[in-house]
Amino acid sequence: MKKILILGGGTGGTIMANKLRSALEREEWEITVVDQFKTHYYQPGFLFIPFGIYNKNDVIKPKSDFFPPGVKVIFSKIEMIEGKKNQVTLENGKILKYDFLIIATGTQTFPEETPGLKEDLWYKEIFDFYTIEGAIALRNFFKTWKGGRLVLNIAELPFKCPVAPLEFVFLADAHFHSLGIRDKVEITYVTPLPGAFTKPRATKMLSGLLEEKNINVIPEFYLERVDNKEKKIISYDGQEVQFDVLTIVPVNMGNEVIERSGMGDDLNFIPTDKHTLRSEEFENVFVLGDASNIPTSKAGAVVHFGADVLFENLMSAIEGRPLIAKFDGHANCYIETGFGKGSIIDFNYDTEPLAGTFPLPGIGPFGLLQNTKFNHYGKVIFRWIYWHILLRGKELPIGPDMSMAGKKL
Repeated sequence: MKKILILGGGTGGTIMANKLRSALEREEWEITVVDQFKTHYYQPGFLFIPFGIYNKNDVIKPKSDFFPPGVKVIFSKIEMIEGKKNQVTLENGKILKYDFLIIATGTQTFPEETPGLKEDLWYKEIFDFYTIEGAIALRNFFKTWKGGRLVLNIAELPFKCPVAPLEFVFLADAHFHSLGIRDKVEITYVTPLPGAFTKPRATKMLSGLLEEKNINVIPEFYLERVDNKEKKIISYDGQEVQFDVLTIVPVNMGNEVIERSGMGDDLNFIPTDKHTLRSEEFENVFVLGDASNIPTSKAGAVVHFGADVLFENLMSAIEGRPLIAKFDGHANCYIETGFGKGSIIDFNYDTEPLAGTFPLPGIGPFGLLQNTKFNHYGKVIFRWIYWHILLRGKELPIGPDMSMAGKKL
């Protein structure tokens, strides 16, 4: 019997397990998923927890609920990937052989990479919201906070969900307005980027919203360390920003098993062909989502669209055919902007976010680079779609390739 091994039971690994189990004969192909943890997190929902919009139960479910019958699941830490031997060693020493390997180990936050970040003020006046623990701790802090200097800082690029820090400050603005203390809260957005976002048109729209909401922006700030005693962040060039509460997007890196296995770059991301999603080193290894070094957003939409392409190419590889499916870097993101409104952007490797309607030309119902209530509803509805359709590998009416239909050049 031939074997497909999937490392990671998050979004990408779960989608691929469902797609492959439906397509391959059980008598011929054994599919195994390996993951260290048994809980599946809806990570886009972490953003809403600090403001009391979601609670913990809204964003967690057992991973076993989403794996299809006929897929073996092993909950274990992975010790080593040996591509030349076509095998993976687990923490207990067990060796798993494979014919094809899918690596979907994602990216994690490493706050310990920044001097001073995890010292006296960690989860007291310094928080992240990229973990369930950080989001809950920040929610509890905000319950009694009376105002002051709220600073959002992005430590380093790349990081998961590039629009999430913007959404955080937009929601913070709305939250403190609702409490009647917005005039007592100074919100500052500190980023290593030259502006609010990486793409010019999106940056222009988002910068306008930040200005409208009286949110300060400090660009090109490269975090070197955090001074807990003086409560300030300090950049490599000596800039200093004072805070009363700091919300941090810590350094993001790939899984440590990638480093142990000698398969990644300096940040433990795997060199991957950006179109075929095959490892640049091993022909029978494919990489999905945040684990790769492809030059697009580390976002859920990239995993979703990339999974369609990876599935086609893996089936081609199994049948000995050329890999003809090409991933174009397609990503789209709903952006919560507060007060029941939101925006949406849609782009790929070559095309930046453009104005227009999505997904239907002239109809929408979502407005690209617009701030509307319909866009907010799209973000809210997506949580249901994620649990009931996306994870289960079912087809959505939006293909993996970015469409120019409805977009205004």
